[in-house]
Amino acid sequence: MRTDELVIFRDLKYRDLAKKLEKADDMPADADRNELKKLVSGIAADIIGIAEMYGFSENLWQKTVALMLADNENVYSKALEINGNAGGSLDRIVLKDMSVLRELFFYDLNRLDEKAGTGIMSLITDYSGNPGKDPEKGSVDKRTQRMISDLSDRLAAAKDEQGFMDELADFYKSFGVGKFGLNRAFRVLHDKDDRVCIVPIPNPMPVELDDLVGYEAAKQKLIDNTEAFVLGKRANNCLLFGPSGTGKSSSVKGLLNRYYDRGLRIIELYKHQFKDLNEITAQIKGRNYRFIIYMDDLSFEDHETEYKYLKAVIEGGIEKRPDNVLIYATSNRRHLIREAFSDRNDRDDELHISDTMQEKLSLSTRFGVTVYFGSPDKKEFNNIVRELAKRSGIKMPEEELLAEANKWELSHGGLSGRTAQNFIDYLAGRG
Repeated sequence: MRTDELVIFRDLKYRDLAKKLEKADDMPADADRNELKKLVSGIAADIIGIAEMYGFSENLWQKTVALMLADNENVYSKALEINGNAGGSLDRIVLKDMSVLRELFFYDLNRLDEKAGTGIMSLITDYSGNPGKDPEKGSVDKRTQRMISDLSDRLAAAKDEQGFMDELADFYKSFGVGKFGLNRAFRVLHDKDDRVCIVPIPNPMPVELDDLVGYEAAKQKLIDNTEAFVLGKRANNCLLFGPSGTGKSSSVKGLLNRYYDRGLRIIELYKHQFKDLNEITAQIKGRNYRFIIYMDDLSFEDHETEYKYLKAVIEGGIEKRPDNVLIYATSNRRHLIREAFSDRNDRDDELHISDTMQEKLSLSTRFGVTVYFGSPDKKEFNNIVRELAKRSGIKMPEEELLAEANKWELSHGGLSGRTAQNFIDYLAGRG
């Protein structure tokens, strides 16, 4: 193996692991046996740790190399993601990289067993892990595990370097590359050097739009806007507003699970992170995905000024907002910024009261689409309860079910879809 000779794929994920493998492979037969065993055991531990994180089984080393390649953002992989091709000299350079990478992929770990006498590597090349492990209990999206395993199988079937390169290129064109290709939802953190980092959310909630009973008109308005967005047509930022528990957040999560196969990604952002918006958009513009920056439960008190960052990004800054970015926000308030009757009294001394009021309203008016999620009336609430009970297999006479539901809502937050769901969860937990 000659990973130091790589050009385009030089910065591989887990490259330190590949270097350890090279070191163990290069150690002479008369090397210190204890040192070799320690090195081989460390390699095995690293590979198993990756496998358990991703739910891999069978040949763990090949799955690990496939992950290295799927996660490697470079000029070649990005070109295929964005344009569908690279071409010219870049293709020829990458083909040389493929000879090294294919050798790495097909490296026989059993050679280390023979040299170190550990017997551990034979288990790693035929690992009986738990690929069906509940994704809710894992640290990586189930879809990611499946994508990497499929890529590994395709690379294993490649007959030569060109076939290996063709399979990898097809993966980049179909799924993209790196964290945005392998994941659907993200949050924003700062690293130790205070740099803005967009990091994956391992297991986003598996909410589907059909899980939300009712609100058909509101959901359709969201679907129409998001459908246009993923098709590359003109679309609007969206504000979903209404009382708590009415399905605003669930609708946005449902959009993600409906459209992620078509390139939709969601980045969750909190109010205190608005100052990072320009850096976030700089990192995602030009990628071949459609990003919704999602702000849940958005509202501001009168003294809070973070909304000014948001106003500038939505509309008003010098730099044009990227075409592949929209902002979806949910709020209990239609106008987002708190306004009280006392505020109007405080303005008696102002010369331009209307200017002050327009400043309060200017943020919400920059959302091109507003969708209202209202509390259901008693009849709608009962319909929601009946449907949720049916889906959950609750066996109870309808009259008794609705009577219990009505008693529940009186002491648990009133009429809302969330209250209905909590009631059904309570019944299911008792059964």
